[in-house]
Amino acid sequence: MIKTLIFDFGDVFINLDKKGAMKHALDIFKLDVFSEEMIAFNAFYEQGLISTEEFLDFYLENFPYLDVDEILYAWNYIIKDFPEYRLEFIKKLASEKKYQLILLSNTNSLHINLIKERVTFYDEFKCCFHKFYLSHEIQLRKPEASIYNFVLKENNLKPEDCLFIDDTIENTEAAKKLGINVWNIDETTQDIVDLFTIKEELF
Repeated sequence: MIKTLIFDFGDVFINLDKKGAMKHALDIFKLDVFSEEMIAFNAFYEQGLISTEEFLDFYLENFPYLDVDEILYAWNYIIKDFPEYRLEFIKKLASEKKYQLILLSNTNSLHINLIKERVTFYDEFKCCFHKFYLSHEIQLRKPEASIYNFVLKENNLKPEDCLFIDDTIENTEAAKKLGINVWNIDETTQDIVDLFTIKEELF
């Protein structure tokens, strides 16, 4: 029986443009693919292992023909709108007090600060959750098993009592290996507000 719902943030509540952001970044960096060093550095930043200043310095040093504003625009390009009907969905869930609600997101300081600026109801959204875990704050990152074990241990949860919703297959597969129920949501055809219809068999 599901007692705890664990939600990703991007492409579950807030819309992202991953393809557009990648295309824009490759265009301004004049690359065909991201280098392994860039991928690693991005992951370090998302995990809170380097500061925003160190992150920006890395890109300024490697792409000296770009300025800070251009790099920030490229980095934040991925962040799009947060439909308010999804806020109403999570508010209703919170008010019913039937499930423990947890947010577990791979994100970083620049993205979350931009979201706070753009999304007028960010604090209202955050208050719906019993726990609100952001990777750069807890220095753990999906799909590593350590982040799921951290959430389970800190909240005294049994994996079989949890449902984890995420749009990235690597993340849901990693959680599934630990015995957590999962929904790998397809953001192009599915919506979190239809959770109890699409995953009806779990409830």
